[in-house]
Amino acid sequence: MTRKKRNFHRPQVPDPIHGSVKIAKFINKVMYGGKKTVAQRLVYGALELLAESVSDTPVNAFEKVVKNASPLMEVKSRRVGGSTYQVPIEVKADRGFTLAVRWIISSSRGRSGKPFVKRLADELIDTHNKVGTTIKKREETHKMAEANKAFSHFRW
Repeated sequence: MTRKKRNFHRPQVPDPIHGSVKIAKFINKVMYGGKKTVAQRLVYGALELLAESVSDTPVNAFEKVVKNASPLMEVKSRRVGGSTYQVPIEVKADRGFTLAVRWIISSSRGRSGKPFVKRLADELIDTHNKVGTTIKKREETHKMAEANKAFSHFRW
């Protein structure tokens, strides 16, 4: 008798201060070496600077940042015959959030000369204002998808 595979996902626990699951996921992505309290301190400090800068609540400002950074289209490699094509596909909401968070954190880590809280805050502010490295990465992804629109009939 074969065992049935269970589709069990642990429920997401919201962050303790703002009560947002998305901020909790963001903290977990920032976390380095299992040091969650350090990651929380960094993220909460950056969110305070972001909220101060855009004069909004930290949760609303963060939601707008993620919305601005999330791509709508991306390309996936598809092998047809002997050739590999870059096929544009729509990005689902959870995948868009994951990509946005990944790009924001990598752009923040790529900046230099300031403490990480300030670098993260600057990247969040830039993304909120639709400028900066994260937005550039999103636009590159959209351009790539647009350029390969001819291969969209190679869907899965």
